[in-house]
Amino acid sequence: MGTFIVHGGKSLKGEITPQGAKNEALQVLCAVLLTSEKVTIRNIPNIRDVSKLIELLGCLGVKINKESVSVTTFQADNINLGYLTTKEFWDQSMSLRGSIMIVGPLLARFGKALIPKPGGDKIGRRRLDTHFIGFQKLGAKFEYEAFDSFFTIEAASLTGAYLHLDEASVTGTANIIMAAVMAHGRTTIYNAACEPYVQQLCRMLVSMGAKIEGIGSNLLFIDGVGKLGGCIHSILPDMIEIGSFIGMAAMTESEITIKNVSYDNLGIIPDSFERLGISLERRGDDIYIPRQEHYEIETFIDGSIMTIADAIWPGLTPDLLSVFLVTATQAKGAVLIHQKMFESRLFFVDKLIDMGAQIILCDPHRATVIGHDRKIRLRGTTMSSPDIRAGVALLIAAMSADGKSIIHNVEQIDRGYENIDVRLNALGADIQRI
Repeated sequence: MGTFIVHGGKSLKGEITPQGAKNEALQVLCAVLLTSEKVTIRNIPNIRDVSKLIELLGCLGVKINKESVSVTTFQADNINLGYLTTKEFWDQSMSLRGSIMIVGPLLARFGKALIPKPGGDKIGRRRLDTHFIGFQKLGAKFEYEAFDSFFTIEAASLTGAYLHLDEASVTGTANIIMAAVMAHGRTTIYNAACEPYVQQLCRMLVSMGAKIEGIGSNLLFIDGVGKLGGCIHSILPDMIEIGSFIGMAAMTESEITIKNVSYDNLGIIPDSFERLGISLERRGDDIYIPRQEHYEIETFIDGSIMTIADAIWPGLTPDLLSVFLVTATQAKGAVLIHQKMFESRLFFVDKLIDMGAQIILCDPHRATVIGHDRKIRLRGTTMSSPDIRAGVALLIAAMSADGKSIIHNVEQIDRGYENIDVRLNALGADIQRI
């Protein structure tokens, strides 16, 4: 188990470039299974979850040519479906939630897919019903073995249908889109997720020959085609990492510039940090954050306490609420953090309370933070990272704290953040990896 030893209280200065978006990478990598032709993907983040998915694709028979650190070409012209029945596949997919998105492409192209219940962060219920209900409406037959949590889905052919999704699931929408692009006739998806990740997947599929209308909205129209070709696709910068850097800069009183952020794809993330009182400036496609000794949380017009809540796009992504919460601990004022989607994502706040933060965990979905306005600094402690996003929030807390902190289980952070210790040390942080 990896460990970070963090000596806090260091102000950072300089420029940092965000990695490619993890959530987009997991989708577009699965899409290479839709064609026998070469697909080149650029700006692939070098993180554990993405590396595991690429390894899984290789075991399925995809030819993989790594052209550089962030550019790889894939060719799925000799897929071994028999690998889906092996223990190795079981172990791989059980450890990676993104593996669920191989189902749509395999079903579309080969008429069959098998997968155990995938792994991922333990942040609450993360049901898969949306995926499989969608496949069934396209004409697939679905079986679930409750004893060993194994899913089997197959169809001689898929037929377009009208789908009103019961939830705007990002991975569910992506999976259904990848199945529908080769179905017979037109598929309509209402209440589709429309995050930039999904938009990017759709644009990639269109460049491969798919016919998709309504990209960027929650109403998609897909006319199935008989075959898809190769393409070259570039992944967006990771909005979650960008938000993490904004919060980190405020907490550590740092002056940094985040380069090449694809600002127009950040939605309300910058505005939401400004509601916490954080100054930031758009400079072309960069974000400049000046050093701030103090930042004050806004209130609503009637003077009531500010609420920061997650919502489906174009609302605030739930992946950043952990960062908003930790950043508020040193602000002036109070804020209610409302995590609507997952009921276990706020349970890491006990570690922040041990560091001296003033937080009231109201229930599994809500926490009230009373900021110290730097009059009381967090203190170093020993803790363990429970998941990717809580892990980086704890790292930010440790970087701002007085004294030494020890963070165990940093493999969780590595699943979503590329060489985070090396990149932050280059700005002046003091993070030692053991």
